[in-house]
Amino acid sequence: MYSDIFNMIRKHNEMMRNSIPLIASENLTSELVRKCYLADFGHRYAEGKVGERYYAGCKFIDEVEALAIDLTKKLFDAEHVNLQPISGVVANLAAFYALTNPGDIVFSISVPCGGHISHDKISAAGLRGLRVVYYPFDVETMNLDLKATEKLAKDVKPKLFILGSSLMLFRQPVKEITEIAEKIDAKVMFDASHVLGLIAGKVFPNPLKEGADVLTASTHKTFFGPQRALIMSKESLAKKIDRAVFPGVISNHHLHSLAGYAIAVMEMIEFGEEYARQVVRNAKTLAGALYDRGYKVLGEKFGFTETHQIAIDVRAFGGGDPVSRKLEAVGIVLNKNLLPWDPVENTANPSGIRIGVQEVTRLGMKEEEMIAIAEFIDLALKEKKSVEELRKAISEFRKDFQTVKFTFEECDAYSAL
Repeated sequence: MYSDIFNMIRKHNEMMRNSIPLIASENLTSELVRKCYLADFGHRYAEGKVGERYYAGCKFIDEVEALAIDLTKKLFDAEHVNLQPISGVVANLAAFYALTNPGDIVFSISVPCGGHISHDKISAAGLRGLRVVYYPFDVETMNLDLKATEKLAKDVKPKLFILGSSLMLFRQPVKEITEIAEKIDAKVMFDASHVLGLIAGKVFPNPLKEGADVLTASTHKTFFGPQRALIMSKESLAKKIDRAVFPGVISNHHLHSLAGYAIAVMEMIEFGEEYARQVVRNAKTLAGALYDRGYKVLGEKFGFTETHQIAIDVRAFGGGDPVSRKLEAVGIVLNKNLLPWDPVENTANPSGIRIGVQEVTRLGMKEEEMIAIAEFIDLALKEKKSVEELRKAISEFRKDFQTVKFTFEECDAYSAL
């Protein structure tokens, strides 16, 4: 019965209302963004560019998309914007079609070193027929080894350098990679899915201003948007990008979430800088508090993190899988994660966990709450309190943080059906 579905949704909402959400790839949308989900836009098609649609009835859809493009250009100082990809992987696939040919060599970060699966041969890059070569990676700095990268690039001559990561603690050397790429007539693409909101909030460098040719991103991690994506590029690549998106990998592009995205950009323009600064402060505070409690937090020598993310080696507690399960049992939701020394096959129980603080930041949490979260994690993993005691304490802790902040109209984070 349909009522069963709504009951499951209610149970999910209640679970999240009483948990601490630390998944690094998730965030909350405001009520204004959510209202767009219910618009008639969600029933319609708008294939093609603004003003050049293949269906009638798109007058107001055109107005929304044109406004969203203009706002995005303003926010990121971008030459060209395409807002039609419906996910980050779709955006990456379109970029690969625009920038490469089958058989081309591309440089990407391996999955254990933080690279996203779509940058690898088993996903979108492989579907395009690309030959993936991994960057030399410095585990101590959790970043690329530039000298080794330049030497390798001279030898194998990649056509595309892919930057941006699924696990990204620190700024990546975009300018330096761009200089290497220019010497061998290659392009640079930056997948900013995880840091788009931090770029908008001016606490993380804009890769387009550092020389990247193309920036792809999903719009729902550190950004305030619904689940969709975008591509920004130099104007010289606009036609290639647009053709790769439509008719290449997209027909219709989910117009209700496009309208929600437009609202999210407005929220980012208004509140993004304050929010992004708090995200980074929170991440650093939580990382430091966990380190002080004896946890192996990566990036110690470099301040642990410059983003919303924290990575912890939890092999001493049995690995990422049992740790994530133990934390979920008490109401702390995060993910197990490969770390650079893990074999790629070790996905069932990798060495690490990954924490993201963007969602709790949007719920209004600050440094004081990060210290409390570190204590909850410590109590759970060292079994200093029972599961029942911790679940009750975490539910009580969450009572003061049920409202989405950094928006024009604050709202209940988990509106019940």
